[in-house]
Amino acid sequence: MSSASTQSERTAEFAVGGMTCASCVARVEKMLKRVPGVDAVAVNLATERATVHASDAVTDDQLLAAITKAGYEATRIVPDAPPAVDALHTRDRELAAVIGSAVLSMPLLAPMLGLDLSPWLQLALASVVQFGFGWRFYVGGYRAVRALSGNMDLLVALGTSAAWGVSVYQMFAHGHAHLYFEASAVVITLVRFGKWLEARAKRQTTDAIRALNALRPDKARIRDAADPAREREIALADVRIGDIAIVRPGERVPVDGIVREGRTHIDESLITGESLPVAKEPGARATGGSINGEGVIAIETTAVGAETTLARIIRLVESAQAEKAPIQRLVDRVSAVFVPAILGIALVTLAGWLLHGASGETALLNAVAVLVIACPCALGLATPTAIMAGTGVAARQGILIKDAEALERAHAIEIVAFDKTGTLTVGRPALVAFDAAPGQHRDEALALAAAVQRMSEHPLAKAVAAAAGDANATRRFEASAARAVAGRGVEADVAMAEHAGAPRRLAIGSGRWLQESNAAVPDALAERARQLEAQGNTISWLFEPERGAVLALLAFGDTVKPAARAAIERLSEMGVTSALVTGDNAGSAHAVARALGIAPERVFAQTLPADKAQVVAQLKASAKGVVAMAGDGINDAPALAAADIGIAMASGTDVAIEAAGITLMRGDPALVADAIDISRRTYRKIRQNLFWAFVYNLIGIPLAALGMLDPMCAGAAMAFSSVSVVTNALLLRTWRARAGHAGPEAADAVRDGKPVTRTA
Repeated sequence: MSSASTQSERTAEFAVGGMTCASCVARVEKMLKRVPGVDAVAVNLATERATVHASDAVTDDQLLAAITKAGYEATRIVPDAPPAVDALHTRDRELAAVIGSAVLSMPLLAPMLGLDLSPWLQLALASVVQFGFGWRFYVGGYRAVRALSGNMDLLVALGTSAAWGVSVYQMFAHGHAHLYFEASAVVITLVRFGKWLEARAKRQTTDAIRALNALRPDKARIRDAADPAREREIALADVRIGDIAIVRPGERVPVDGIVREGRTHIDESLITGESLPVAKEPGARATGGSINGEGVIAIETTAVGAETTLARIIRLVESAQAEKAPIQRLVDRVSAVFVPAILGIALVTLAGWLLHGASGETALLNAVAVLVIACPCALGLATPTAIMAGTGVAARQGILIKDAEALERAHAIEIVAFDKTGTLTVGRPALVAFDAAPGQHRDEALALAAAVQRMSEHPLAKAVAAAAGDANATRRFEASAARAVAGRGVEADVAMAEHAGAPRRLAIGSGRWLQESNAAVPDALAERARQLEAQGNTISWLFEPERGAVLALLAFGDTVKPAARAAIERLSEMGVTSALVTGDNAGSAHAVARALGIAPERVFAQTLPADKAQVVAQLKASAKGVVAMAGDGINDAPALAAADIGIAMASGTDVAIEAAGITLMRGDPALVADAIDISRRTYRKIRQNLFWAFVYNLIGIPLAALGMLDPMCAGAAMAFSSVSVVTNALLLRTWRARAGHAGPEAADAVRDGKPVTRTA
């Protein structure tokens, strides 16, 4: 095995300054890919970042040198470092340059209005704009030429220099002949104004990242380990795992951890998209960045720094925004030959007009118009701005998209295969049926069952207690001498609380224990038990072992999440087919499928983890579009990886989340449809942007070559094309997830284990 193959890989990110168009992106990528050991490169014009995947043998200095050789400035981005603080100053300088250029350019328009302006004054004003405010185009153009390439700066520098040069020639050769200083100055002003608007609009596409970063508090209030009565404020970076953080009402939770003291409600909307505050009590998990409600709580820290949920969310969003969508490959192929082709068209335009007898000034101005309108800014911004806006707004609604490919491919999802337990169902047992024996009062029998189970921590015991609730009947009985019988159930002595009568020995257990006690089951209950078992439920019995008398039948099963049926129906409306893949028995699987409206032929029961991946492979073979898998458990990881797109519930395991391309921050299956919806809208925006970017050039370049656009109009059109593409992408920020809530009552019922929607 070669040494290269044994080297581990790493990912490095760099901020790249000076990129202006798609050609710049192509050149930076080309230079980085030439570095030995570099496996993949993605350069994003909108974020001005380069993401490099390379072996550990490749140093940052090598990568920085490659970017510098391409003609650009670069700095290493340190993960989880605070964002740069000079962005506002940079924007202020850009705006000042635009205003200064405009003030000097406006007098040059006077001759167009019939007013007289000294040629020498025109030369002075135009020269300041050309070589002062326009110097950045010469610098960028020089770097491109040095790298044997071309970019927007080169086109603008050549075009405006030609207009300025012909004006100087006209001035000295013919005195007061018509001059074109206004063309060069106004083009520079318009281009700089367009770039300022573009940068301002691009900044809005990163609002989601800034909003998430703003959730990080600077300090945490930590309980002193030596003196628990004392609290001290320390920097968040100094908090360690195991520290107890005290969070007061209205404060942001500084760390990820487990609530150890206190009760409250926490607003997690900016992290999970959940609009309702979530109740927290000892043992509940709290997420850093969420807002504490009405109570003081003590949280034991379980994650700090880069390992916190918020930090992982930010990394996921940044990663998705840095990567390229597959559709971007078309842009890359076009941009590789775009600038040389435009230079060729400009030369043909110049020669064509001269051959047809036009003056040198006319031919040159038409060639200048071709150079100016053809700047490929919009082409380079079409895809990344839409992806940034789409992933950003999705993150704020609780949908984390790992990469741009997942975002783009999700629009074509044809089938979603759902895991059952924990994804479509609550994932813990509930009492789905309780039938009293003939001659027994149902409420009293349920109260007796609750009394037997009252001291047990078993999930089935909690389900019985939750179903009985706080009814008056439950307080009429007291249990004593409770004991668990291995493999059979639990028994206890139950007596009425207000009477001194002898207690009854009652048991709740399996059918096996019932048979061993020679208890007679009424025919009606026996038939009911067979029906419930066929539906995949677990059957238990309340009976008196000594007398062999059956009091009631208990059926336990998982409950469907309140929003699950609406989620499946919405997917159907969107043209997406739902399938159910579960390791449970066929009766349980088909019962859930019926409750949700999933077709029987789309139910795959009793599947092992490896079998789930095979089921996904079968679905992919039969589908024309993309197949997605939605799950939350370790056993779902193979299927999530096998699917075209894996969709993981963040309430599940880290293994499932790592295997998925999309993570849903809430355990709401309706978010699956929302993820597909935002993907479709984003893909639509990408196509719209690419259409307009190509159309501007396809229409503008011929018009300029035919002399129907002067350089100033060409400059305005070029600036407008970039701004319109970014603005169109920003419309995605109005998108909102439709994933609803079952309401506080339903949410509480599910949380307490009560059946909201029965599988039976």
